[in-house]
Amino acid sequence: MDVADFLSPGIWLDKAKGPLYLQLRRRLEDAIDQGVLQPNGPLPPEREIADLTELSRVTVRKAIRELVEDGSVVQRQGSGSFVRGDTPKLEQSLSQLTSFSEDMARRGLDSRSIWLERGIVLATPEEVSALELQEGESVARIGRLREAGGQPMALETASLPLDLLPNPLEVTQSLYSVLASNGCHPVRAVQKISAINLGEAEASLLQVATGDAGLSMVRTSYLPNGRVVEFTRSTYRGDAYDFVAELSIVKTKES
Repeated sequence: MDVADFLSPGIWLDKAKGPLYLQLRRRLEDAIDQGVLQPNGPLPPEREIADLTELSRVTVRKAIRELVEDGSVVQRQGSGSFVRGDTPKLEQSLSQLTSFSEDMARRGLDSRSIWLERGIVLATPEEVSALELQEGESVARIGRLREAGGQPMALETASLPLDLLPNPLEVTQSLYSVLASNGCHPVRAVQKISAINLGEAEASLLQVATGDAGLSMVRTSYLPNGRVVEFTRSTYRGDAYDFVAELSIVKTKES
């Protein structure tokens, strides 16, 4: 059965069985459960659903909003509404310093970056402090949405001193590959991870519900001589990542 037949109001709609938007929500949930609407696939536009169901667009919009709020449907700005797909659950080691693209390649997952920002900008006070710059200096800044296996996984913004990355347009895939070719690959990093609730803008880009759990990571990376090479802020989907650290027990005389 195709979507048009599945949403035909003569099959399921009964005005005596409660609010129309709830009936439509349940019908759309059934379409998702039965595979009429596929994971990662689009919902028909509101106008089309209204025409198929003979309901008002206000009713349709309310039903879809309910599905967005419970996480079964995601809305992408300028693209429409989509059925949420299966998200790979990844374990990220905290003991190794690797780039996102390198890490995904090792897992056999295709990765992709959607550029949100890439250029030379005046450093913020936070960047000046983290990169040990002078006030008024500029930085190379690259911001991107990171995808793996066709799913959005993280938002990442990296800032670097201009003498280490004079042309941020060089970065087309792996930042660390470009740094390695310039002889300034980081050898160690300090990372701080915090639990957060995702704001509206972040949730929209990551295709989750506003307020969903996320992980915020701030990383400062260093060259062998101790100079700061990279300051990166990342926001990860909480349902997609587990960060894993291997710990060693330090034996003392008392133990």
